[in-house]
Amino acid sequence: MSGCKLTARVSGVGKALPERRLTNAELEKMVDTSDEWITQRVGIKERRIAAEGEYTSHLAIRAAADALEMSGLKADEIDLILVATSTPDMVYPPVACLVQKALGAVNAGVMDISAACTGFIYGGSIAWSMIRSGLMRHVLVIGAEINSSVVDWKDRDTCILFGDGAGAAVFSAHESDTEGVLSIKLGGDGRFDELLCLPNSGCRPFPEISGRHIVMQGNETFKQAVRNMYECAVSALECAGLTSADVSLLIPHQANTRIIGAVSKRLGLPDEKVFVNIADYGNTSAATIPIALCEALEQKRLKRGDVLVIDAFGAGLTFGAMAIRWV
Repeated sequence: MSGCKLTARVSGVGKALPERRLTNAELEKMVDTSDEWITQRVGIKERRIAAEGEYTSHLAIRAAADALEMSGLKADEIDLILVATSTPDMVYPPVACLVQKALGAVNAGVMDISAACTGFIYGGSIAWSMIRSGLMRHVLVIGAEINSSVVDWKDRDTCILFGDGAGAAVFSAHESDTEGVLSIKLGGDGRFDELLCLPNSGCRPFPEISGRHIVMQGNETFKQAVRNMYECAVSALECAGLTSADVSLLIPHQANTRIIGAVSKRLGLPDEKVFVNIADYGNTSAATIPIALCEALEQKRLKRGDVLVIDAFGAGLTFGAMAIRWV
C-alpha cells in the first residue's frame, strides 16, 4: 500500500469478568431500593463483583491475554502497555507493569492512565498517536476496574450502579487512507470536578467524608454526560468527514440506559445501531467500552467497512470519542 498513511486498527480484543453476580434482588436486601426502580432508572439487572483476593491486575491480565491471542502476536511484539483504571492494585508500580510481567511482554513500555470512565479512549488516542508517528507498531490498551472496592454499600444512589471487569484491545499499525482509526476527539472540564469524585483516595484529606468511596451528584452528572458525549461523537465524525448517518454501530460508555438513550436520540441513531450491555454488568468505568467491543464482535455486530464510534464520559470531567472504520 505504498503512499497510504499509517494509522491503527484493532487487531485483537478480550474481556475478563468475575464469576460472582450481584443481582438487584440481592441489593433489595442491602439498601432501600427495588429491582423495578433500578431497572427503570439505570437499566441494570446485575453486576459482577470480584472475589476476595481478586484484583484489578488479575482481570487486566486475563483480558490482555485474550486480546493478544486474537491478534496473533507474541507478547514480545507489544511496544507499549496502557492500563486505564481508577482502582489500581496500588499507586505504584502501575498495573501495566504487572500485566507486562504476566504476559512476558519484555519489550513493552508500561503506563497507567487516570481519566476515569473515559480512560480507554484516552489510551486509544495515545496508541493511535504512537503508531501514526511510526514510533510503535503494536500497543495494548486495557480498561480494568474493581469498583466494588470503592463503593459505599450503604449509599443506594451509587451502590446500584457499579460493577467489576476488564476489557482489552490491541491497536496495530495499518496502512490505509480510509480504514482503521479515523479520528479522535478528547475533552475535559475541570469546573465540574465535584460532580463525581473519589475522596480520600490520594494525599489530600477530606475529613468531612468518612472513608474512601464514590461520591456523585447524579442529576447534574447526567446532564453533562449527555451533552458532552453527543458533542464528542459529532466532533469525531466531522473530523473524519462523516455524519451520524454513516454510523454502523455506536458503543457508548455503559453508565445508564437513559444517558445512552438520550445520546443516541440526539444523534438520530435507531436502537439496532447502539450496543448496550449494561443490564449484565453495570458500570465498569474504564472497562465498559472494551468489554462491549469484545461482545459486539462475538455477536457479529461489526464487519469490515462498518463505521464504529466509541464514546465516553467520566469524572473530572473527562470525555472523548473515536471514529473507526472497521478492518
